[in-house]
Amino acid sequence: QVQLVESGGGLVQPGGSLRLSCERSGYIFSNNVMAWYRQAPGKPREFVASITGGGSETIADSVKGRFSILREDFANTMFLEMNSLKPEDTAVYLCNVRLGVASYWGQGTQVTVAS
Repeated sequence: QVQLVESGGGLVQPGGSLRLSCERSGYIFSNNVMAWYRQAPGKPREFVASITGGGSETIADSVKGRFSILREDFANTMFLEMNSLKPEDTAVYLCNVRLGVASYWGQGTQVTVAS
């Protein structure tokens, strides 16, 4: 069974940076897609970024140029580097991995951007 655990969230001032981590346990074939989503209170879950096993990245327009995604399969870990954070980036950030019809989610880590 695949399990995902996010870490690295917290309170940061506007313009600041955070690095989120998603650590995976359990086996899944390497040609999976790992992704970050976020959900703010009262809003639907929003796609942030994804990366394939081959390293192909997709970044949401809302964070393009500020966020970057990285995976280190040897360490079963994915990262989200977040720079120039804005108050509207405040949300619970969730890690996802999918392969075919299988999709797994972490519990999320809270990111709050405020003065």
